[in-house]
Amino acid sequence: MDETPSYPPIEPTDFDLIVVGTGLPQSVIAAAASSAGKSVLHLDSNSFYGSHFSSLNLDEFSSFLTSQSAAYSSHPNPPSSVAADAAEYVALDLKTRPMYCDVEITSHSSDPLEHSRKFNLDVSGPRVLFCADAAVDLMLKSGASQYLEFKSIDASFVCDADGRFATVPDSRAAIFKDRSLSLTEKNQLMRFFKLIQGHLAASDEAENDSNARISEDDLESPFVEFLNKMRLPPKIKSMILYALAMADYDQDSIEVCKDGLNTKIGIDRLALYHSSVGRFPNALGALIYPIYGQGELTQAFCRRAAVKGCIYVLRMPVIALLMEKESGHCKGVRLASGQDIFSQKLLVDPSFVVPVPVAPSQPDCMPESSQVINLVDAKQKVARGICIMKSSLKPDVSNFVFVYPPRSLYPEQVMAIRAVQIGSNLGVCPSGMFVLYLSTLCNDATQGKELLQAAIKSLFTLPVSGNPENSSSVHSENMEEVKPTLLWSALYTQELVMGSFESISSTSMPDGNLNYNVLLDATVKLFHQMYPQEEFFPETTSPENVEDDDGVSLES
Repeated sequence: MDETPSYPPIEPTDFDLIVVGTGLPQSVIAAAASSAGKSVLHLDSNSFYGSHFSSLNLDEFSSFLTSQSAAYSSHPNPPSSVAADAAEYVALDLKTRPMYCDVEITSHSSDPLEHSRKFNLDVSGPRVLFCADAAVDLMLKSGASQYLEFKSIDASFVCDADGRFATVPDSRAAIFKDRSLSLTEKNQLMRFFKLIQGHLAASDEAENDSNARISEDDLESPFVEFLNKMRLPPKIKSMILYALAMADYDQDSIEVCKDGLNTKIGIDRLALYHSSVGRFPNALGALIYPIYGQGELTQAFCRRAAVKGCIYVLRMPVIALLMEKESGHCKGVRLASGQDIFSQKLLVDPSFVVPVPVAPSQPDCMPESSQVINLVDAKQKVARGICIMKSSLKPDVSNFVFVYPPRSLYPEQVMAIRAVQIGSNLGVCPSGMFVLYLSTLCNDATQGKELLQAAIKSLFTLPVSGNPENSSSVHSENMEEVKPTLLWSALYTQELVMGSFESISSTSMPDGNLNYNVLLDATVKLFHQMYPQEEFFPETTSPENVEDDDGVSLES
């Protein structure tokens, strides 16, 4: 995986921008810079695109997590292939730090391993896209949508400790059809949605009908207080907070809630959900998923960048930074092949530890130690899990999302757990198998693993003595369906790293959200910091870039 093949020299050797790592933020910025006419070199030490945002087969997935959870590491620094200006700069070793910990991969059956290459597992799962969210708009504007195909997510549910799924209705028709809601609950939900729609309509109109608008005091108040004011029952309130507004922490508990939603943000998230329903005629609901996995998104932006002239080199580690002795500024990078490449700007993967000169004004005083320029959220991590099984958690549904609200599994559960099940019709696993992704924010790896294991226990029959054939199907006391048997699982905890803009910039790790909106907002901001005079994907009259909903290929 880390073996460096013999490469011919890269030509030219000077670029406007060097990007290291093909994660989604780097790929978007590489495509945007290329579209703005910049010369871009895009490097990755892996043999595949996507890095922390990739979709990998079983063997690749295991190898990637293992390599990325190792201790700080660096590549040997070969002699430079350039000697003419050697006196002007010094090469400082570039190290990587672990982005994952507590990696636990368990195989209960040989079936998944025998079909390793037929899997496309998302490293940053669970992820879906709202039909009306920023990621879809960006794909349309940039032209990346022409390289992607999507399928609709069939349904959304709220799950409890007994593995029971309650449907999340996303439209008036869905509310009326929902058999799990009583007539009173349907009327309450309808009245609430009507109030929200009236507020949004009044906000969009120039006249601003004050009678339809929610008051400023209510908009600034906690969303949970506004829902209580509407006298919504706990079941409906939980559905709105955690399945539609996507709150992560227990909103009823001020002591543990690290991210309380105010009403304005809550309504904005409901508006995104509402506007996503019906945007594409053949989408069943608000959510879509890329065929062959989320890693296709990074590849689409890389292809877009390549069309605009960006040069790609995989299996090529960057081992050192070339720092100018006089100014201490980064002048370029040294590759594992020994070649030195120069650039005006450098954007690196979040796993890199970047050496920073201590005294740039003193040519002979370059540092021996390294300094981290991007910020790790020491108080928060995200725990992720992947499960493989032979039957769906819902026998009549292949692709769906669901959430465990806080306190739904056990009293100490203060964070929501999000999950997405994907079937073989999306090209992520062999026929007859299903993949389940789970994630939750956590304070540490122990807490994260406890949360995910509680969810897995509520959903699956665990094999006896590692032999799934000897595991009899088990009925939950409150479940109509048989619990599927777990064939393979992976649990791991990921660092949350924010990107930064410096003389050497870095991008963010995948966050704990279900969609990409926050991540893309940070990516757009970083691009404008790097290139304040450039437009982010300038408009073009080319037919391939017309921003039209028909530009998204969505299979029925």
